Amino acid sequence: MVFKRMLGAFGVGAPSVDTVLSTPRVLPGGILTGEVRIKGGDFEAEIERVTLGLVARVEAEHAEGESSGVLEFFRGDVSGPFRLAKGEERTVPFQLPVPWETPITEVDGQPLHGMALGVRTELAIAKAVDKGDLDPVSISPLPAQTRVLEAFGQLGCRFKGADLEVGRLHGVHQQLPFFQEIEFYPPADFAGRVNEIELTFVADPGSVEIILEADKRGGMFGSGGDSVGRFHVSHDDALRMDWAGEIHAWLSRLSQQHHYGGDHGGHSHYHHDDDHHHHRHGGPGMGTVVAAGAAGVVAGFVAAEAIDEVGDFFEGDED
Repeated sequence: MVFKRMLGAFGVGAPSVDTVLSTPRVLPGGILTGEVRIKGGDFEAEIERVTLGLVARVEAEHAEGESSGVLEFFRGDVSGPFRLAKGEERTVPFQLPVPWETPITEVDGQPLHGMALGVRTELAIAKAVDKGDLDPVSISPLPAQTRVLEAFGQLGCRFKGADLEVGRLHGVHQQLPFFQEIEFYPPADFAGRVNEIELTFVADPGSVEIILEADKRGGMFGSGGDSVGRFHVSHDDALRMDWAGEIHAWLSRLSQQHHYGGDHGGHSHYHHDDDHHHHRHGGPGMGTVVAAGAAGVVAGFVAAEAIDEVGDFFEGDED
């Protein structure tokens, strides 16, 4: 795959590139480390830069319906200009910061169905750029996020799927142009009243925003529709909260009220509110970079495939 990409961009006998990750698994806000291995081709080459980019598959809603594509959401140069001799082998070590809002792709070491991220390596020679290598990256949840995910398991929620949607959440400070939705079937005592629950995390160095959205059915919920609950809590406080109790209480309020609003909770360490509207504003157009999806499980909820198809998936998207 690497040699085919390089031949297509720079011609026969061009340099080749391979990226080896020493930290294939990382937390949001962490550092991805590894090295880029470059091998000279049949001629001397002036390398202008080596760049790494984080990419992901996203979905976008528009007037014509819904479409999916790929988006690069973070990039950084790991090397400036240098001359690569014929047949020379050179190693470029790197440390790439991972944004705090980076979506998670696994829980307890198990791949999250519908999710995968990759790091793409670009080699620039004579103002031409080759996307020479692409490697899957696993993002594990932060401790605060793990506590919330564990609560869904404690309540008996079954994992349904996950995806990334282009857009902005109303009232939430986002750095990335998309957000992740992790979908669960409701607990047994809310079956028939709630179709599904969607969970979104938006983290930063000091806190994490937890957004819950319930897809309601009719009947005692009135005409159905969506209702949203939000918690803004520090990372430390999130570890002390009874998330199973909080989520169950939020679902119970939905079954008792038709109108929601205001600031429930009143605790100094976190903010929680319910809102009818889950506003989303369109983000930028999807790029032409490469991403992938993978099947898997969440904390043993659902059995599925592992992430071994990522390479083919990435390559197929780029063609």
